[in-house]
Amino acid sequence: MSVLPIAAAAARNRYTYEDYCRLPEGAPYQLIGGELVMTPSPTPYHQMVSMKLELQMAGFVLEKGLGIVLHAPIDVYLEESETYQPDIIYISNERLGIIEEKRINGAPDLVVEILSPATGYYDLRTKFRAYEKSGVREYWIVDPQTRTVQVFLRGEEKFVLDQEAEQQGTVRSRVIAGLEIRVESIF
Repeated sequence: MSVLPIAAAAARNRYTYEDYCRLPEGAPYQLIGGELVMTPSPTPYHQMVSMKLELQMAGFVLEKGLGIVLHAPIDVYLEESETYQPDIIYISNERLGIIEEKRINGAPDLVVEILSPATGYYDLRTKFRAYEKSGVREYWIVDPQTRTVQVFLRGEEKFVLDQEAEQQGTVRSRVIAGLEIRVESIF
């Protein structure tokens, strides 16, 4: 593997998906706004929250035969300068064709990002706007520090806050019909 093309991209201050693919497998980066952003390993607590939520989502989706739930690290390609590794994604049966050999090519139906100090800014700003623009139908932001879950739905042109629960209560997916998550069960 040659690092020369990566260095050339750095000289022009913008990386592409092709540059991203030249990174070694497992390199801790996401391609956000044409920048290679290092994403350190999540904390054990972050991973516990992720596991509890994913198990509930995946169990429900598999039982009902609705599609597939996947978790990080998995590349979600949105455009040439935007390739993310969301914590959890859901893709409906009707859209399974976006799953390619090496990446998810396009917007999943539902994306979950679990905030962490290293990536929270991107999850709340840059990635929020990119998910909105690319057609993600439902975006969950999970904050382990405040034990909050926010559910955003895609409206005409942008995300609209549909639900929010802090420390306790239930959030419901509008995209995965019938899925309800008790917030206290994931924190």
